[in-house]
Amino acid sequence: NIDINMADTDLVVRNDVKFAMWNPGAWKSLLSFFILALTWLAGFSARLFAVIRFESIIHEFDPWFNYRATHYMVENGFYNFLNWFDDRAWYPLGRIVGGTVYPGLMVTSGTIHWVLNLLNIPIHIRDICVFLAPIFSGMTSMSVYLFTKEIWSPGAGLFAACFIAIVPGYISRSVAGSYDNEGIAIFALMFTYYLWIKSVKTGQVFWSVCSALSYFYMVSAWGGYVFIINLIPLHVFVLLLMGRYSQRIYTAYSCFYIVGLLLSMQIPFVGFQ
Repeated sequence: NIDINMADTDLVVRNDVKFAMWNPGAWKSLLSFFILALTWLAGFSARLFAVIRFESIIHEFDPWFNYRATHYMVENGFYNFLNWFDDRAWYPLGRIVGGTVYPGLMVTSGTIHWVLNLLNIPIHIRDICVFLAPIFSGMTSMSVYLFTKEIWSPGAGLFAACFIAIVPGYISRSVAGSYDNEGIAIFALMFTYYLWIKSVKTGQVFWSVCSALSYFYMVSAWGGYVFIINLIPLHVFVLLLMGRYSQRIYTAYSCFYIVGLLLSMQIPFVGFQ
C-alpha cells in the first residue's frame, strides 16, 4: 500500500510539473516579467552615460540647489529644512526655502538615505541624488505598463513600457546627475492615473484613497500636478456627457477629490492655491 501511495504521489507531481511547463498563462507571465526587467535595465543603463564617461556628479543649476537643500535636510532635519532661510540663494534677498520649493524630491532622497543607513549600508547623499532619476525611470516604465494594461491590454502595456524607457524627451530630464523634480514626478503622474482608472473600474474607496495619496506625492514633487487635477475632472465630465455615469464614478471621484485636496493643502508652497 505504501508503494502504491508513493507511486500515485509521484504521478500527481509529474502531472503538475508537466501542466506547469505547458501552461500558456505561466509562460506568458514569465515572458512579461522578463521583458519588464529588460525594460527597467535598458532605461536605467541609457541614463548613465554621463557617469560612465565622466564621474558621479550633479550637473546644471537647479539640480545643484536641490542637492544642497537635500544635504541640509539630511544634516539638520525636516523641521529645520521647512524653516530654513538660505542667504546664498536669490542673492542678495535670500530665500525662505521651505515655503518656496516642492519638498517631495528632497524627502524621497532623504528617506532612501535614512533607510539605507538603518540597514547599515553607508552611502553619501550625493550618490543617492545622482542615481535617483535613473532608478525612478524604471518605476515609471512599470507604472506605464500597469496603466496601459488597465485601459487596453497586457501586450500594449509592454510596448508602452518599452517606449517610455527610451523616449528622448524623458531621458533628457532623468539622466544620472540631473537631480530635478521631473525625475520622480513623471512616475507619480503615471501611477496616479493608473490608480485613478483602477478606482473608476472597481468603485472601491481603497483605490480612490490610494490615487489621492499618489496625487499628494505628485503635488509634493512637481508643479505639474495641475495636469492631474485638471484631466481627472475632465475625464469625469466626458463620462457624464457619454451617459456612463455610475455609482463607481461617484465614489471614485468624491473620495479622490476630497482626500487629494486636503492632502495637497499640506504642502506649504501650494496651500490654498
